[in-house]
Amino acid sequence: MKAIHIVFIAVLSLLAACGQSEIESNMDETVQDFEFTTQDNNTLTKSDLEGEWWVANTIFTNCETVCPPMTRNMSILQDKAEEKGLDVEFVSFSIDPENDTPEKLKAFGDKHDADYENWTFVTGYEFERIKEFSIKSFKNLVDEIPDSSQFMHGTSFFLVNPEGKVIKKYKGTSNEEMDKIIEDLEKVQ
Repeated sequence: MKAIHIVFIAVLSLLAACGQSEIESNMDETVQDFEFTTQDNNTLTKSDLEGEWWVANTIFTNCETVCPPMTRNMSILQDKAEEKGLDVEFVSFSIDPENDTPEKLKAFGDKHDADYENWTFVTGYEFERIKEFSIKSFKNLVDEIPDSSQFMHGTSFFLVNPEGKVIKKYKGTSNEEMDKIIEDLEKVQ
C-alpha cells in the first residue's frame, strides 16, 4: 500500500511538472521571503502564498503615468480569472511605502474594483527594502526620481509558481498580455 502511495505522489508530481513546462518561461528567479502589511492592516508573507499561483506587480497610489492603467489591467485580469474559474492570487507591491498607507492602498484598490478575496496590496517597509526586494525577486527596477514625488519602476506583471519561483513576466500596460496570462494559467490548472 505504501508503494502505491509513493507511485501516486510521483505521478502527481510529474503531471504538475508537465503542466508548468507548458508555459514558455522567460524568467527563473526566487521570490525573497517577505512579511508586509496589507490594505486591511493584516500581514501577508511569502509562505501565505505557498502552493498558489500568483501574479505580482509594483505600483504606487499617486503615480501619474503607468500605475492606473496597470492596476486597471490587473482588475481586468482578476475578472477574467474569475470567469474562467482559475485559482490565482494577485499581489500589488507599493514602491512608495512612506505615502501608501494601508488606507490609501484600500482606496486605490476600491477605485479599481479590486476584489480583496484574492488581490492584496502591500506596504509597511522602508523604500530601500522594496527596492532591493523588487530587484532581487523580479529583476524589476525601482528607484526614486530626484526632486519629484514620482518613482521609476518596471511595468511588468510577474507569474509566480506555487513554489515561489518567478517563471514569466508580461507587459503590464498591454491589454493583450492579460489574455496571455490567462492562457498560461489555464495550462497549469
